[in-house]
Amino acid sequence: MNETQAPAAATTATTTQPAEAPATAAPQQQSGFGMLVPMLLILAIFYFMMIRPQQRREKERRKMIENLRAGAKVVFAGGFIGTIVEATEKTFRIETAPGNVVEVLRSAVSNIVEAEKPVAK
Repeated sequence: MNETQAPAAATTATTTQPAEAPATAAPQQQSGFGMLVPMLLILAIFYFMMIRPQQRREKERRKMIENLRAGAKVVFAGGFIGTIVEATEKTFRIETAPGNVVEVLRSAVSNIVEAEKPVAK
């Protein structure tokens, strides 16, 4: 054997590791059901705080638009104000200024300015 080479037994002795302490119990993983419950709880909270109130506001808005009749003064999504002259199934004919009548979709109504007044004929 050559003096510059280390014996084979010495290299294997240095690569061994000391004995470990007894293995501790692995942390227990949650079941799929245990992970599902918090997610469902978050979704339920989200529904009742965000979606449900929006549905209620939209239902009130639809009811308001359905009940509008000629003579009501309303504000439209474009920002202009007018008085309803005629109401059809899908549109309103509104007077924005004396003699200026415009037709708009019912869905463009954003607010009622004042209560309905009967139109004089």
